Amino acid sequence: MGLMKQNAAELSLKFFLKIFEIAPSAQKLFSFLRDSDIPLEKNPKLKPHAMSVFVMTCESAVQLRKAGKVTVRESTLKRLGGVHFMSGVVDEHYEVTKFALLETIKEALPEMWSPEMKNAWREAYMISWLLL
Repeated sequence: MGLMKQNAAELSLKFFLKIFEIAPSAQKLFSFLRDSDIPLEKNPKLKPHAMSVFVMTCESAVQLRKAGKVTVRESTLKRLGGVHFMSGVVDEHYEVTKFALLETIKEALPEMWSPEMKNAWREAYMISWLLL
């Protein structure tokens, strides 16, 4: 997990670029990308957004491993749920995001990647997703 924290800025951007590579139409879900001519990797609003999503998911995985559950403030959940609903996010988007996350982690930690690690990250992501 330490290596991922050290490289969170780079990994989070790779994670979102992978989402958009798999599902280019997902860019339309982000108001700051809809009418932007700036290349994705240079978009000043994508980087902090990607970082917050990636870090929150990593923190969820750590909580799950240490405490067996994920704790997020109710106000945060309501805000995130509302934003995702209003943006038109549907179940298929979460599936693409899960795949992109797992691939990003696998590429970042190839020597540590295992079926157990994949399942742990999948579970952490699914719990975070269900909370929304």
